[in-house]
Amino acid sequence: MVRPHTLATARTPWAWALGGAALGLLLATVLFAPAVWLAGRVQAASGGQVLLQDARGTVWNGSSQITLTGGPGSSDSSTLPGRLAWRVQPGWGQLQVSVFADCCMQTPWALDLLPRWGGVHLHMQDQRSQWPALLLTGLGTPWNTIRAEGQLALSSQGFGAQWVHGRLALQGQLQVDAIDVASRLSTLRPMGSYRFVVSGGDTPRLNLSTTQGSLQLTGSGQWTDGRLRFEGVASAAPERQEALSNLLNIIGRREGARSIIKVG
Repeated sequence: MVRPHTLATARTPWAWALGGAALGLLLATVLFAPAVWLAGRVQAASGGQVLLQDARGTVWNGSSQITLTGGPGSSDSSTLPGRLAWRVQPGWGQLQVSVFADCCMQTPWALDLLPRWGGVHLHMQDQRSQWPALLLTGLGTPWNTIRAEGQLALSSQGFGAQWVHGRLALQGQLQVDAIDVASRLSTLRPMGSYRFVVSGGDTPRLNLSTTQGSLQLTGSGQWTDGRLRFEGVASAAPERQEALSNLLNIIGRREGARSIIKVG
């Protein structure tokens, strides 16, 4: 007669073996999750406007092509030249992320993701990169109408973002210099160069200024309740009003020689 405690002892090695196999399968799934899984998450989070196409490797170490679109139902799209590669390394209470686009960066972006109660904190090491402005046309209206050409020089200084209970707060500064901008809406090439500055705080702010050119752009705005509210003015140098008239009619509400731009 086999006693109950003998049966329990006999089953114990099988229980440990099955538990170990399940844990190993879970770890393998996490460690070797394919990059296409990440592509699906990015597409869903961006509302279909950011696509990681031809994704290769894993969630932790992979690469893909980056395509911007106008979202579901839109026929607009633009793809970044070359590939974007990423590496994610778990650290003490954080994830260290490295991102590199061979077309547009001399050194990789280095970011730290720190989970927080009810949200996450992102910190970006000071960076510089340069991107083709034509990439924005893939986002649809109004970028597909303006079809801006030129270069976008991105730089950051002490920049970070924090999402807590659905609220966004920014720290530091993010600057975009739009250099030698041209548009299919004007025969004037280039129209000018412009600077966008995002400043952190509980209420992040955006400032727009002109660094040079015949098309003058100025404006300011802020993010309130997750929405950008921006007001700006566009005008042309007197000798260039005819060449820029069509663009001024489209980018805002025309008031004499000026065009008033409002967002939100």
